[in-house]
Amino acid sequence: MSTPGPRSLAEALRLRDDPSLAQLFRARPDLITPVPTDLTQLATRAGTRASVVRALERLDRFALQTAQALAVAADPASYGELLGLMTGDQGDPTVSAALPRALGTLREQALVWGTDDTLRLVRTARELLAPSPQHPSPTGLGPTVREATAGMSPGRIQEIVTTAGLPSTHDTVSAVAALTGLFTHRKRMAALLAQGSPESRDVLDRLVWGPPYGQVTADPAPRLRWLLDRGLLLPTAPGTVVLPREVALHLRAGLAHRATEPLPPSLEPAATHRPQVVDTTAAGQAYTALATVEELLKDWDEGGPAVLRAGGLSVRDLKRTAVALDVSEPIAAFWAELAYAAGLLASDGEADERYAATPAYDEWLEQPAAQRWARLAEAWLTATRTAGLVGGRDAKDRTLSALGPGLDRSAAPEVRHRVLSLLAGLPEGTSPSADSVLARLQWERPQRREDDLRARLARWTLSEAEMLGVTGRGALSAQGRALLGAPAAAPAPARESSKSSRSAESPESSGPGDKLPVHHVPVALEPLSPAEQALEPLSPAEQAVASAAAARLLAPLLPEPLDHVLLQADLTAVAPGPLERPLADVLGVLADVESKGGATVYRFTPASVRRALDAGRAASDLHAFLAAHSRTPVPQPLAYLIDDVARRHGHLRVGAASAYVRCDDDALLNEIMADKRAAALRLRRLAPTVLATQADPATLLEGLRAMGFAPAAESAEGDVLITRADAHRTPPRTAPEPVPDGPPTPDATLLAAAIRAIRAGDLASTAPRKQTPSASPSTDLPRTGPAETLATMQAAVLTGEALWIGYVNAEGAASQRVIAPIRVEGGFVTAYDHTADEVRTYPLHRVTGVAELADEA
Repeated sequence: MSTPGPRSLAEALRLRDDPSLAQLFRARPDLITPVPTDLTQLATRAGTRASVVRALERLDRFALQTAQALAVAADPASYGELLGLMTGDQGDPTVSAALPRALGTLREQALVWGTDDTLRLVRTARELLAPSPQHPSPTGLGPTVREATAGMSPGRIQEIVTTAGLPSTHDTVSAVAALTGLFTHRKRMAALLAQGSPESRDVLDRLVWGPPYGQVTADPAPRLRWLLDRGLLLPTAPGTVVLPREVALHLRAGLAHRATEPLPPSLEPAATHRPQVVDTTAAGQAYTALATVEELLKDWDEGGPAVLRAGGLSVRDLKRTAVALDVSEPIAAFWAELAYAAGLLASDGEADERYAATPAYDEWLEQPAAQRWARLAEAWLTATRTAGLVGGRDAKDRTLSALGPGLDRSAAPEVRHRVLSLLAGLPEGTSPSADSVLARLQWERPQRREDDLRARLARWTLSEAEMLGVTGRGALSAQGRALLGAPAAAPAPARESSKSSRSAESPESSGPGDKLPVHHVPVALEPLSPAEQALEPLSPAEQAVASAAAARLLAPLLPEPLDHVLLQADLTAVAPGPLERPLADVLGVLADVESKGGATVYRFTPASVRRALDAGRAASDLHAFLAAHSRTPVPQPLAYLIDDVARRHGHLRVGAASAYVRCDDDALLNEIMADKRAAALRLRRLAPTVLATQADPATLLEGLRAMGFAPAAESAEGDVLITRADAHRTPPRTAPEPVPDGPPTPDATLLAAAIRAIRAGDLASTAPRKQTPSASPSTDLPRTGPAETLATMQAAVLTGEALWIGYVNAEGAASQRVIAPIRVEGGFVTAYDHTADEVRTYPLHRVTGVAELADEA
């Protein structure tokens, strides 16, 4: 005699052991946020619409198809009936082998409960997945005969039964049952359909795979009339008919889905490269990424673009940034968002709010290059801000701006991690095609539509990982693998095939006749590589260790900074590689960057030399600097340029009047006054050697420099002001926090505590109790007077028995507990609380009542 199965989801949960409950909470962390008081409350929460929708969204395609098949099966259904819906009359060994894993997943996540003979889909899941006119099922099936004839007159039902060749019955229920029996009997149904015309069969063929609804006129054609008279089409509304589910299943040979997908699509290799080539290519991209972020923040050193009133960069400022970085606008938005996510960039918070580098940027610059890259890569991997959305529209049809609000997408970190995990599962040096990656992600999360957001996130991940140096030539690099915490990959096979060999492997699993245990543990259908098996999202501490390991792998691949340049006669300097930071900083002031690439070309101009003189350097300092850091002699034209600019520098002095110009050479002032370009400055002569203007000193300086002069600013005391390139920094800022995609996955400590509390609470709520006349019928909590409560407590101390109490805490929340009193004194009872699994002290005045547990407890 078989053991009866659980009668409810709560009973099914009580049959689970602690590891099974822990697995449930890992898969559905919202169930312990907050921790339920007992297993009954856990079952109720597991059946709420929001929680079930969230769980369904995380099912892979085959597990979801299994749930959809259960939604159109009887309630409860047997494993054999489910297997028939998934494999059809012909059977499918692959589907039969995969079904235990899919059903185990549904059981593990508390979406299905019961034994193999009584499989039940959670009611809310059945309501979401069952077909209805408002929400058609992905199976394409319609309502059952019983559902479709619910509003039909008994006389009409009897007419259909008689026309279909069945004997008339005494009531509607038996008539519907007889009609259902006919439609589900393969031979009798085939004989009935053979009587119809080919035109009638064509009508059924058009409806068989869905949608099952069609339109008819008040006077149907003969081919439709034949179907209506026999119940093969049933009316649901005036002018609308539906193909009953039983008829459709017969025409489909028992299949619930047109195409069942038990196996995930394999990743199609697009190319294979030597691992060394991949790693060096990725290292080059990593170096470029560091240089680009530095260039971006250096460009904003003295105060970057203004912050829009609604937040973010304006379109014009984004275009200027793109031109300065020599990249497209979407890529410029990515670098700005990356610096922001890493905490290197923020708004300064001043009245005239602007973007600028944070103090953390200066600390970042002092770190080795590999560590700086690891910080950027880690920030990218975990950030929810999505640069690819820049330029799009939000729900209110407003443009999404770089660094502005509305760019957070909770699914972004999970998609990035999953895409890189798929790359990590391939042999070293293998790059997959983008379409195969998207197909795999769509199989893993088919329920999520979100305007195809996951597909766009995956495409952005592939391109951003390449720009950042996580991948090289489309394949995951060694430092990218370490960033994920993945072990070293297996070497690529000697011969590459166009298909992944894993897709052809046949998994070992139970056959269609095997029974599933109540607590079936899902097994991996497709053999996974060690890399794929280990790629779970890392905790912050684990991610820090992984980032450090990635930095160690990258460090030997990055070029060493150089301490020299090559000066050329055409007033240019060539840096054949990255420069040491002091050299790069001084050269960035003394010359302008003309081109970038494997080597950087700097050009010396009068304006750039004057900029160095304005920063406080003398001509002799510049000559000495160039001689010390050039592998070639200083060209004579460059020496002449420095001396010429230095000779004219400071000849004119500009101060504040609003602003004035003074010069010992009155002929030079006459030249300025006669120049038409000085008209906008509105200069007037105060003395033979002094000119004044209403413009501010900065405007006057820029105007004179534009005219070809080299003025110097002076203080009120007449001393020359040295304008050093002091960087503008924001106050200390923290990096933006990622927006979580629901509750975080609980750790082992939280799981153990939660399960212990739930078990204890369930013990308290289900322990047999003696019936007391004072128990409240509405709350079932005991109600006793203070004297009776005290006496019962004292007696329990002597006998060592456990008691059931009602308790109200300081916030007024009522609860029930099972305690074993140890001591009663001073208005308090000290007892071992089975609910909390610890010794606690309770004020007696907060105990609403007490009752003894039944003897069988």
